[in-house]
Amino acid sequence: MATIAHEDNGINGRFFIKENDEDLAQMVYIWSGKDKIIIEHTEVNEKLKGQNIGAKLLGELVSWVRSQNIKIIPVCPFAKAMMEKKAEDYKDVMYHH
Repeated sequence: MATIAHEDNGINGRFFIKENDEDLAQMVYIWSGKDKIIIEHTEVNEKLKGQNIGAKLLGELVSWVRSQNIKIIPVCPFAKAMMEKKAEDYKDVMYHH
């Protein structure tokens, strides 16, 4: 299993898997203020299909936001569905207006 890396430039960021200079998976977010991020989209290469990579990316992102006291607005349909399906697990990190 490839390592999930994280990069952030203060405007947006992503959790991603890169192998031989090729992006194989990523979950991209945009900052919304100082303490909220919008998960914009998730992509997983065919090579990694069936390995729950999207869920693993979300898991890494959620661990990070918990440690930073950040809330999530999931615009990405995949992340939104995952977080709604297990709402109890994510209620502490979901942004509520």
